[in-house]
Amino acid sequence: METTAFIKPTTKRYGITEKKKSDLDLLTSQVTDAQAVVQQQLAVVSSLNQKAIKYQGYLTEAENSRSQSLSNKQLAEQVVQNALDLTQNSEIAFSKMTAANENTGAVAKEMAALINKLIYSVEIINKLSNLVIRKKALNPLISDDLITKISAAGTDANNAVALTLNALKSIFAAQSLCLESEAITALEQKQALALYLTLTGKKSVNETFTLKNNNSILALLATADIEAKAAYLEANRANDETTRQLNVATTQLNKAQIELKSLEAALAAANAAALAS
Repeated sequence: METTAFIKPTTKRYGITEKKKSDLDLLTSQVTDAQAVVQQQLAVVSSLNQKAIKYQGYLTEAENSRSQSLSNKQLAEQVVQNALDLTQNSEIAFSKMTAANENTGAVAKEMAALINKLIYSVEIINKLSNLVIRKKALNPLISDDLITKISAAGTDANNAVALTLNALKSIFAAQSLCLESEAITALEQKQALALYLTLTGKKSVNETFTLKNNNSILALLATADIEAKAAYLEANRANDETTRQLNVATTQLNKAQIELKSLEAALAAANAAALAS
């Protein structure tokens, strides 16, 4: 009976030791596997980080290209509008210059009549001034201020005559310039129209602008703008997808790291328990 009582506890202790060893081996294997998963996820996250940086660069380039293309298109549209405005304004100016030539002669006649009236006024003012001065010599009570004002009026009248003469001279010069301007405006209108049609690829001002079979500057820039917008959208989609993949991989890495820490803690506790038994 003593021999039997001695053997049974040894068998039980042996069984417990083997069980702990088996548990430790399992935990160690799980820790190793978890470490491998973490390393794999780290590699994935690192790769996706590099990819995200690259695609962010692509997106920045696409955004810059889109902004520049839009700016070029808007600038071309502004130049086209300026050419159209110049064409229309030239037409209006030409018609008005024709009318102006007809009116300039009438204005010149009116200015000549005005000069005659001003000269007559100067003569009247001068006579009045001389009369007042003579009266002043006989009657000191006449105000000096009156003499001053009459003298100033004479000066102003003379200045008005001079200014009117200059104006009449300018009118005659304008008549000559109007004739020259008519020819210049007609040429300007023709050149502005040619520029507008070249920029738009249209055959007339009233024709509708289209991109199909159009190799004009405006059409090329408009097409480039469309393509730049499409490229930006594609780059943006690629960048968003890469960001999504990176977020998923980062989440998986965090989970793997938490799992590894949990298994390492369990292994450490199991080793401590085994050493204490």
